[in-house]
Amino acid sequence: MSDDELQQAEPGDAPAHRAGFVALVGRPNVGKSTLLNQIMGRKLAIVTPKPQTTRHRILGIETRPSAQFLFVDTPGLHQPHNLMGERMVKTARQSLADADVALWVVDAIAGLLDDDRTLAGELASVRQPVVVALNKLDRVPRARLLELAHQLGELLPGKHVVPVSALDGANVDELLHTVEQHLPESPPLFPADVQTDLPERFFAAEIVREQLLLATHEEVPYQSAVRIESFEERPGKDLVVIAATILVARTSQRAIVLGEKGARIKHIGQQARLELERFLGVRVFLELHVKVDDKWFTKAHTLGELGL
Repeated sequence: MSDDELQQAEPGDAPAHRAGFVALVGRPNVGKSTLLNQIMGRKLAIVTPKPQTTRHRILGIETRPSAQFLFVDTPGLHQPHNLMGERMVKTARQSLADADVALWVVDAIAGLLDDDRTLAGELASVRQPVVVALNKLDRVPRARLLELAHQLGELLPGKHVVPVSALDGANVDELLHTVEQHLPESPPLFPADVQTDLPERFFAAEIVREQLLLATHEEVPYQSAVRIESFEERPGKDLVVIAATILVARTSQRAIVLGEKGARIKHIGQQARLELERFLGVRVFLELHVKVDDKWFTKAHTLGELGL
């Protein structure tokens, strides 16, 4: 929808309800997941300092009186090095192709890198409206923000650039107002009390993986995954019993995950259990195991089991 079309409504007309998919795109680690969580007012996407933390398409549904936003958090666009990476990039590009609006998140601290400029070239030719969220407003001087906004205006002429802080929520309402203007007219696509289309088992795996990423370094975060083996609800006891397997590529990585006398996996399990209890609202019993499979990230069947 062009800016001219946005202005065609008669002054006395009640604004039409809008609804549509908004693809969050950008380089890895620019704050897409943090922005989604800020908008949703809860944690749907795991967040760590590690690049490529997000591996899946994550839908967050934000319903407001005048619009329903279906935000799709995507893996960061990067150069893939294996089948898992290829599938992550494919997921991101497919989410963009299917979206009604592209929301490009740019890291104002890092500025515009080569990958950003490449993505800008792609976004210049997409059919969807593009809105730019210039993230980390809270950590960058105003003069720097203005400089970056000018550069973005040269890369994508006529597109809205909205400085925001995904961390503290500054200017996020203005960003949503801007995105809303570009959504198609539509009734809500989901009931108002639905916030995602993903099952609790998915979030259980992601929460365990988040704590694994935070507790390990070097190659382990990128060559590990979490598979939920069982997820059993016991309503009468206000309890969920979860068994999960951490997949790693090498025996040495298994030793790192376990830690001395099992200390690290115990810590991972304790932290994940606390997060799961906050997320699920019930008590959680969590059992973790570590398995070595040096080809897990190249096996189509295994990646399929992991939802990749």
